[in-house]
Amino acid sequence: MRASELLAVRPATRLPRPVIVGHRGAPAYRPEHTAAGYELAIDLGAELIEPDVVVSRDGALVVRHESELSWSTDVSSRPEFADRRTTKLVEDELCTGWFAEDFTLAELRTLRAVERMPEVRPLNTAYDGRFGILTLAEVVDLARARSTADRQIRVLAELKHPGWSAEQGLPMAELVSEELRRLGATDAQGPVMLQSFDAAVLRDLRARLGEHGPQMMQLVDDVAEGDRMVTPAGLREISTYAQGVAPSVERVLRDVDVVSGTSALVNEAHRAELAVFTWTLRAENAFLPEPLRVGTVPEALGDAIGMARRLLSLGVDGLITDSPDHAAQAVAELQAALV
Repeated sequence: MRASELLAVRPATRLPRPVIVGHRGAPAYRPEHTAAGYELAIDLGAELIEPDVVVSRDGALVVRHESELSWSTDVSSRPEFADRRTTKLVEDELCTGWFAEDFTLAELRTLRAVERMPEVRPLNTAYDGRFGILTLAEVVDLARARSTADRQIRVLAELKHPGWSAEQGLPMAELVSEELRRLGATDAQGPVMLQSFDAAVLRDLRARLGEHGPQMMQLVDDVAEGDRMVTPAGLREISTYAQGVAPSVERVLRDVDVVSGTSALVNEAHRAELAVFTWTLRAENAFLPEPLRVGTVPEALGDAIGMARRLLSLGVDGLITDSPDHAAQAVAELQAALV
């Protein structure tokens, strides 16, 4: 039986409106993975906020884009941690920097967040140093605090590199399942959804948390393994443990039939009773296809609303976005047209 058939709620493919996912908060306007970014994402229309989850040396689930910390924190300027700089082989690639698994949670608490893409979003550097490092539990608490009877705010937690984490002696599936139980967040209708590029960790968590456990999204990368995942057989396989699939914007758009204007990927996923979220909608020219760019400056804003309209016209069920306000406008237009 498909996992989506086992939920107490209808799958997201049947929701009355597409959902808006604040990708790491609202990083178009605030440094990613900060409380201010998540709060702003909700204010701008996001129903889901999406933290990336890595593991500290003492097994805490902390919120960072990657376990390497130098791009998004001030760790490189902290002399007390100079000796922690090291080079590691991370999923077959050498990476030099400071890694979350080499720090305790207490040490991570002393770091401050900085803008990860200052060359693209220079205005965000005004917030450098203002915000600390969050745990997954704190993001869940924030979502619960912002939820109302009319509008539930949920957390879509992306589990980063679980295989690498396990190699460090930090089994992510075990740690996540224990934390969700502690938070009372193991129900399909609860505050937490899970996603990962790694199918094995989602399968492991499905086994640990049961058929009625948190909803899951299978992220799909733009590599050969991703190609296999989005075949009819691959999508049916995903539907045995997840409720949705999350391919990139580029993958969705290159799968469009120019005659019918439909996406075979989206249609096939829906036939497998899977929702389709797509990542990542960004507003700057550098991240948009040429017809949607405005001017020639890479960091200038292009037509992100036009991109959102295009994706919604293909039937996607969720937009994972750095600028939730743009996605919210496109969704509002779609809803108004259906009235």
